[in-house]
Amino acid sequence: MSQEPEEVGVDEELEEIKERILMALETVIDPELGIDIVNLGLVYEVDFAKDTGDTIIKMTLTTMGCPLADVLTENIHDALAEVDEVNKIEVKLVWYPAWTTDRMSRYARIALGIR
Repeated sequence: MSQEPEEVGVDEELEEIKERILMALETVIDPELGIDIVNLGLVYEVDFAKDTGDTIIKMTLTTMGCPLADVLTENIHDALAEVDEVNKIEVKLVWYPAWTTDRMSRYARIALGIR
């Protein structure tokens, strides 16, 4: 069954908003590593409800018990304030799957000297 043209437009708009959310998250720098949380692979999922603007960021940290969780959460709230469609923001820390350097982008690997 094919999608109606209106549904395709809604999907494209939703993806565009999610892309802007990810771009905003790229401004959130991990203070210990000096690389943004997206390129470090810490952001696992972005859920955005177009009708309410509610946004849930599912992410992890490089280590459990990392003392920077509150700092990163605050920086995420600040960064997403720049995305007009975002209303309520919830940051959910998840520990599965566990973060490894395999989740890092090529850029982050080069910046940190990891092969």
